[in-house]
Amino acid sequence: MKEFIKIHTEDNVFVLLRDYSAGEIIEFGDKTISVKADIPKGHKIAIQDIKKNEGIIKYGQPIGFALEDIALGDHIHVHNAKTKLSGTIEYSFDQKLADRDIQKEDRVFMGYKRKDGSVGIRNELWIVPTVGCVNGTGQMIVDTFKREVDVQSIDHIEVYKHNYGCSQLGDDHENTRKILRGLVKHPNCGGVLVLGLGCENNQVAEFKEFLGEIDEQRIKFLVTQEVEDEIEEGVKQIKEIFDVMKNDRREEVPLSELKVGLKCGGSDGLSGITANPLLGELSDYLIAQGGTSVLTEVPEMFGAETLLMERAKDQETFHKIVDLINDFKEYFLANNQPVYENPSPGNKKGGITTLEDKSLGCTQKAGHSKVVDVLKYGETIKERGLNLLSAPGNDLVAATALAAAGCHIVLFTTGRGTPFGCFVPTMKIASNTELYNRKKNWIDFNAGVLVEDQSMEGVLAAFIDYIVEVANGELVNNEKNQFREIAIFKTGVTL
Repeated sequence: MKEFIKIHTEDNVFVLLRDYSAGEIIEFGDKTISVKADIPKGHKIAIQDIKKNEGIIKYGQPIGFALEDIALGDHIHVHNAKTKLSGTIEYSFDQKLADRDIQKEDRVFMGYKRKDGSVGIRNELWIVPTVGCVNGTGQMIVDTFKREVDVQSIDHIEVYKHNYGCSQLGDDHENTRKILRGLVKHPNCGGVLVLGLGCENNQVAEFKEFLGEIDEQRIKFLVTQEVEDEIEEGVKQIKEIFDVMKNDRREEVPLSELKVGLKCGGSDGLSGITANPLLGELSDYLIAQGGTSVLTEVPEMFGAETLLMERAKDQETFHKIVDLINDFKEYFLANNQPVYENPSPGNKKGGITTLEDKSLGCTQKAGHSKVVDVLKYGETIKERGLNLLSAPGNDLVAATALAAAGCHIVLFTTGRGTPFGCFVPTMKIASNTELYNRKKNWIDFNAGVLVEDQSMEGVLAAFIDYIVEVANGELVNNEKNQFREIAIFKTGVTL
């Protein structure tokens, strides 16, 4: 089993794969390194002298600069290293596309074919409130319905509660409508009741028009102020929806129909070595089959954004990526916040030192494929292949945005663990085996074995098989635990 790793030949640090004590010796080639202090697993050690203000190199890229002279064997972390990031940057297009030969296979999964040509991997019945005022009403409708009807012929029934839909202006109002539209029209949903109050900004009639073409047998609308007994009327309407969708059956569809979201949270020093590269390999494989992946968390692209820009399919897409990055930086600056206020305390404890360190690990989830499109927050996927999506790093907000964009599954890598789930299966991939063994009620797949002498090829094959099983209907832990939520991005005032 490996005890340390040099990720790139140009690196001047090792990442340690176990806890080291002061005085231990590391032998590497013709080099002997004496460990100068106790250093936890996942953290960095200097493998050469680094002068003050010189770059600290990891993943073959600078992750910051030295605040002081750093000697061979020193622990490198927040006490002696700092980010180089600041404000917005002018970029130039320098395309560097990878040429990977990934075999196309005739793989399939069993999905639900929808009337509009889309495919779902779940057949669920949802209540989507237009405004937070009717969250409780939606829950009462669901509870009453479940007492009267055997729901075992569908996959799940849920009301997706949120706080918005009223007292919002401008972008916030539009963002709420776009995310709710993403729920209502998501192919994992076999039917939905849109539930309104009547006096909210997000008016049901206007929202119905905003949805565009719909299947009116499966999507129904109720304004609670307009009926005498909203529970009775709501139950009646979802019974009608249920009668349509209860006979839906899975059919064989090509893997090219699958769309996955790429997300990480609670990262540690191994995330960029195990779990995130595994998602990158999966993303490249899926795209080679004609499928789609979506990368988000824009603030966690800062410091690694040029690597994504180099992979833009054309100059127009390049400029979209530039706008994606600089618009989000300007959002930080407009609120008098530094663009580099990251990593989190948990990230730092796990060994991530600067935002560049975090970003260079995070963006590995996108593999090596070219970037075909850039989506604004609330937009849905238009092109197959690798897409970038504007959303913050916050786990639930970003996962909700990925699902609303049309992703069937959110693949979520983590080094510290989290139990949450959004409105599609939210699969947790551990960066280390200790986490996988300790939190099996949270974690669905272990990528930590990649530093335990298991090959990427073998782990990837097992991972692909597991994703197909989930697409076929196997539940992931957030579904088993009934952890399903949505969160909507808010930037402006509340009336």
